Amino acid sequence: MKTFIIIFFFLITCSLYSQWLSDVRITNDNAYSYTCFNNARGVAAAGNYVHLVWFDDRNGFSNREIYYIRSTNYGASFEAENRLTNNSGHSMLACIAVSVSVVHVVWQDDRDGNNEIYYKRSTDNGNSWGSDIRLTNAPSLSEYPSLAVSGLSVNVVWWDYRDGDAEIYYKRSTNGGVSWEADTRLTSNSGWSLGPSVSISGSNVHCVWHDNRDGNDEIYYKSSADGGTTWGSDIRLTNNSSPQNDACVSSSGSLVHVVWKDSRDGNLEIYYKRSTDMGLTWSADTRMTTTTGQTWYPSIVASGQQIHLVYDDFTGTPEIYYIRSTNGGATWGTSLQLTTHTTGGSFRPSVAILDSSIHVVFTDTRHGIEEIYYKLNPTGVMRISLISNKIPSSFSLSQNYPNPFNPVTTIRFDIPKSSFVRLSVYDVTGREIEVLANENLSAGKYEVKWDAGKYSSGVYFYRLLTDGFVHTRKMTLVK
Repeated sequence: MKTFIIIFFFLITCSLYSQWLSDVRITNDNAYSYTCFNNARGVAAAGNYVHLVWFDDRNGFSNREIYYIRSTNYGASFEAENRLTNNSGHSMLACIAVSVSVVHVVWQDDRDGNNEIYYKRSTDNGNSWGSDIRLTNAPSLSEYPSLAVSGLSVNVVWWDYRDGDAEIYYKRSTNGGVSWEADTRLTSNSGWSLGPSVSISGSNVHCVWHDNRDGNDEIYYKSSADGGTTWGSDIRLTNNSSPQNDACVSSSGSLVHVVWKDSRDGNLEIYYKRSTDMGLTWSADTRMTTTTGQTWYPSIVASGQQIHLVYDDFTGTPEIYYIRSTNGGATWGTSLQLTTHTTGGSFRPSVAILDSSIHVVFTDTRHGIEEIYYKLNPTGVMRISLISNKIPSSFSLSQNYPNPFNPVTTIRFDIPKSSFVRLSVYDVTGREIEVLANENLSAGKYEVKWDAGKYSSGVYFYRLLTDGFVHTRKMTLVK
């Protein structure tokens, strides 16, 4: 038992974010490889598959092409890359999304003499791919697409110059990308509307962008409650005298989350706001970063109460940072630096979640040329639920139920005041195998489900560590 206590002490003094694995280099060729900007995701995940997409100039700077790679084992390893486009023009700014086994990719392409939006899909988890489909056909530029998918509903937004200035356009497929409806113009104003980002939750489609109709760039929002058939009015989300741009949106159920970069504080910082009623009303702006340099390109993803945000910080060497919320964006944890460079830097990240894992892809220059890198946190998604906001009288950790269990059990705990909480699972040797909670939590009663499907039968321990309170209990997995 003395050895077990010593191991516990050592583990809790380690980094609270030690579950992040080492950086993985995806590309390795004598050419530049680029992830897209924050409004278009370069990573998607479903089942046990992780899908990455980027554009690459290995075929010549004037002939960029779209490339794809996948993992079939939750990001543990990746197969050989696959070239998705092959034409004499520029194919670039790719965005990827997945629904079950159908993988969707959009990008902009000038093979026809001007930039148009193109699309292709795979129906077998990226093993084989269909033909390129041209989505736009206008005499002007169609650029910077963003993509969101739910079941058979495929939604694309982009900015388009066909109306004399930049406006936001939308297009959808209701049969999984087999056929597409006509373009829908979402904005109509005297300013330029740029940088759209789209998200879908059920039949609710959400779009954000930045717009200078009011004299400077502000963040605007628009939504559809019927899957993109009709759209509501533009809603201005920001209101200050400095520029706001590079917005990114993610939604889950009735929660809608928006992040952007903002210079109201004298330098560029990341800001956040949320709606808890599907975009009808919005919270106040929340400043997410405080730096002496600049923060750029935020990318956000939501699943239930779990919100994950990545961005790059240009204070000195550009680095990727990560921050999360486990209560729907009400409060946020501490920012974590994901990359560390002595030379080069990392930028333009995007993020996806899969079950309990977090997946980040980014561009990196540590080798003197831009390459694609990937980073995995296999246990970073916490399955915490607030079951009552009634304030408990004291800290407590309940016995899990059922116990014995196979393979899922529920653990409940009480927090009488706002505290940093760490709930971990250990095997009989004292080795920490799962971190179930690692966040600032407000007062209340919580529960978290632990799925031990990948572990063998035996005795395990779970431990709650918080403000002046430490308690350990035993549980038994029987398969």
